[in-house]
Amino acid sequence: MIEREGDLIGKYEIKQINNLLDIELDDLVTESKQEGFRFVERLINDYKYGSNTFSDAGEGLFGVFSEEGTLIAIGGLNQDPFSNEKEIGRLRRFYVRKAYRRHGIGSLLVKRIMDEANKHYKVLVLHTDTEQGDLFYCSIGFSKSDRYPNSSHYIDCKQQQAQS
Repeated sequence: MIEREGDLIGKYEIKQINNLLDIELDDLVTESKQEGFRFVERLINDYKYGSNTFSDAGEGLFGVFSEEGTLIAIGGLNQDPFSNEKEIGRLRRFYVRKAYRRHGIGSLLVKRIMDEANKHYKVLVLHTDTEQGDLFYCSIGFSKSDRYPNSSHYIDCKQQQAQS
């Protein structure tokens, strides 16, 4: 199990991001757009204009950084904006650079975000519309379901804690 802030995973470090605008993001945006994903760019715009800064209670933005300090993966936790239930969290704007996929980086980052979600929420939801995303999230314990609004997958936080 990984620790809290500044966790070292081999030569990578998971950190909570306190100011997204202080981080070099051009390569991450370029790569994600080349893959047809515009949500990293949306993450930056929402952050810059204040519509989602991951700063409310129970929220956070997390990144995995290489030993050179380059951001190689990012993901956030919000109270689910599509639900009126305060005990539902949402995994948002999750992206791992292509060269770092299938090496456990994404799983470690999701688990860090899930650890945070467990402190604040009963359920964690997300939306993905790719087969690769579906396989990834199911492999780490999420269930595929449209049970929650605008979501494709969910996990019961208490169930997840018992399995850890």
